[in-house]
Amino acid sequence: MDLALTSEQEALRQTLRSFVQKELAPVADRMDREDEFPLGLFRKLGELGFLGITLPAEFGGAGLGYLEQALVLEELARASPAFALSVGAHSNLCLDNLHRNASGPLRERYAPDLASGKAVGALGLTEPGAGSDATSLRTRAERKGDHYEITGSKQFITNGPIADTLIVYAKTDPARGAHGISAFVVERGLAGFSTLRKLDKMGMRGSPTGELAFDHVRVPLENLLGQENEGVGVMMSGLNVERAVLAAIPLGIMESCLELSVKYSLEREQFGQRIGSFELIQEKLANMYMDLEASRLLLYRALEAVTVDKRRGRPSCAALTFASEASTRVALSAIQIHGGYGYMRDLPLERLARDAKLLEIGAGTSEIRRLVIARELLGPGRS
Repeated sequence: MDLALTSEQEALRQTLRSFVQKELAPVADRMDREDEFPLGLFRKLGELGFLGITLPAEFGGAGLGYLEQALVLEELARASPAFALSVGAHSNLCLDNLHRNASGPLRERYAPDLASGKAVGALGLTEPGAGSDATSLRTRAERKGDHYEITGSKQFITNGPIADTLIVYAKTDPARGAHGISAFVVERGLAGFSTLRKLDKMGMRGSPTGELAFDHVRVPLENLLGQENEGVGVMMSGLNVERAVLAAIPLGIMESCLELSVKYSLEREQFGQRIGSFELIQEKLANMYMDLEASRLLLYRALEAVTVDKRRGRPSCAALTFASEASTRVALSAIQIHGGYGYMRDLPLERLARDAKLLEIGAGTSEIRRLVIARELLGPGRS
């Protein structure tokens, strides 16, 4: 496997890095303190063509792959993991999912506005009583003539408070359990759809998260995503891609933490010498570097795997689980290297540490991801 980026991919990275340094980094701390999403920056990212990376050009996308999408999230996360998370939920969880599973008319109706940033996308899966056990959701969708009526609620939905277009999972045949789930494209503004509240989080502040309610929301038949009662396939393939792509966010966190820590270790003096000369500091830096590079290898392997077969969950679960836990370790080590200064809000390290923790919980907890890995290792057709 060739791990070197092509000249086009490197150019994409440099364009993103310039955008991040000029536009995103200056507002990242304010986003966190005020818990406000910079919609204007989101629109600019769309104008630059970075919101529809995997979408074909005919729908306003760049026609690129999951590696390029991961590079976008990695660069954004160097300054603001929260902004990267919202972009990932929009571009991957909603738009890429819609493109892969929607009919032609659905793509034509929704994809261009999502790719340009005119509309914000989200995925409505998690419920108050259905988190790790995603297939136990209680939201119902009943077919009534020329439409479905959706009734229920969703919890912890990234971009929920600001989303214009959502992919929503609901039970269309509860008696069939996981095989009675369907996916729908739902627009904000439909009668009966509402945001109950915006949630106040420990980290990833500035990426709006909310509770959604559906009170007999009428959705046209043509807004069914895929086939009726086959939504679990849409769900699981989407989760595998989501985990692979979102594993790029902890890479961005680790890169920032390591960069700041190396710089500080070369500048800070104690006991008459730079702290970088102390072996215990060197050990921390070396461990941070190894966590970062091991995570990168797992990420690239997972991106290759979901490009070939989206049904296999093991590579993406391994990548996100290792990288998310590594990013928490690296962020805490960076704080320790900086001592009292690292604990202050004047530096971004405490924000990065708070942001990192969510990645061990979202897209299936670390515990659930380990179960997926083990079951594929032990199950039929293992390889």
